[in-house]
Amino acid sequence: MLLVSSCLAGLEVRYNGTHSLLKEIRDLVNENKAVTVCPELLGGFTTPREPAEIVGGNGEDVLDGHARVVEKSGKDVTELYIRGAYSTLEKAIEMKAKVVILKDYSPSCGSSMIYNGRFKGKKVIGNGVTTALLKRNGIMVFSESNLPDKL
Repeated sequence: MLLVSSCLAGLEVRYNGTHSLLKEIRDLVNENKAVTVCPELLGGFTTPREPAEIVGGNGEDVLDGHARVVEKSGKDVTELYIRGAYSTLEKAIEMKAKVVILKDYSPSCGSSMIYNGRFKGKKVIGNGVTTALLKRNGIMVFSESNLPDKL
C-alpha cells in the first residue's frame, strides 16, 4: 500500500485551496492501492492557509531545531509542521508503507526541492519536514517528478 499526497490525488488541500492532480495517483487511490495524506492538515492547518517556507535550512534542520517554518506574514508555524510530520509517520507505520509519494517544493512534502525561505519563488535542493522524518525512519519518498517505475 502506498501513501500519497492528498493534493496529488486531486483533493483541494493545498495552501491556496487548489490541488495538483496527477491522474496516476488518483487512479491508485480509486483502485484502493494508495491512501491519501496531507501533513499540513494533520498538523492542524485548514485550507486555505497562508503560504509558508523553511527559513534557515531544510526539513532535517527543522527537525534538529536549527531552522524554522514561517508563514509569509512572519508567523512561526514550525510546531504544526513537526506535528503533521509525526502524524504522517504514524500513518505510514500503521499502513506498513515502504514508499510514499509526496508533492515536491512543499515545506512539508518536498523531496528534492523546497522554496528557499525568502518567498520570492526561488527553489533550492532540500527536503521538507515530513519527507526528512520519513527518510530518517527508513521510508522511501518520491515526488510527482520522480515516480518509482512500478506503482
